[in-house]
Amino acid sequence: MAKIGLQLYSVRDSAAEDFLGTVSQVAEMGYDGIQFAGFFDTPSHELKRVLDEKGIVPAGGHLGLDVLKGEFLEKTLQYNKEIGNDLIICPYLPEELRRTEEDYKKIAQELNEIGLKCKEHGFRFAYHNHDFEFQTLGKQTGFELLFQQTDPELVKMELDCYWATFAGLDPRKIIESYGDRVVSLHIKDMKVVNGKKRSIEIGSGELDIDGLLQVGNDIGVEWYIIEQEQFDGDPMESSAINIKNLHSLVKQ
Repeated sequence: MAKIGLQLYSVRDSAAEDFLGTVSQVAEMGYDGIQFAGFFDTPSHELKRVLDEKGIVPAGGHLGLDVLKGEFLEKTLQYNKEIGNDLIICPYLPEELRRTEEDYKKIAQELNEIGLKCKEHGFRFAYHNHDFEFQTLGKQTGFELLFQQTDPELVKMELDCYWATFAGLDPRKIIESYGDRVVSLHIKDMKVVNGKKRSIEIGSGELDIDGLLQVGNDIGVEWYIIEQEQFDGDPMESSAINIKNLHSLVKQ
């Protein structure tokens, strides 16, 4: 059974104010892991101490292309090694790098190079989508181009099921298509409010979360990562609701 983690972007304000305190609170909610979205200049040994004390593990780290290239990559990998994280995830492509089919082919080769260096140092490397990758460029989408042009052994997939649904696709079919290349799923629910799609607490929206869990289990997904980007109240309270509701679905 996959483990459940929280993407700390969900509680970004709390993390920015008190990073280690936020890590501790997330652990106390019952999460198995934490997926990082920045480390707020925290020394690796301090973060590792809190992770160990709270019995929670890294569930990957979202790291921008700026720290995955050249001299920065070695420092990035060293920090993540020291905290016990072996999954490096590129979370986003700046617009100027994804305007054309050729742009996607070029960035795919860069991702291959990053993935190779990660593999050589004992890390796995994955790409996390939003909705823009599903726009068609020529005869294919950017998403198709990225994953066709990258080596499955070097570039894995963290499928954001919300954004795939937002773009009009069935994330279950994507998961089934890519199989064990999918190492992590971003799970967040969706609700339409005043004609606009938005994220909401798990169980309060229209996504077939149970179906996603089933197909994830079938292919052996390692992590279900809860993420929420829009809130009606306190994001920390929503994070506690999300883990409770997802646990209830997992036990069914």
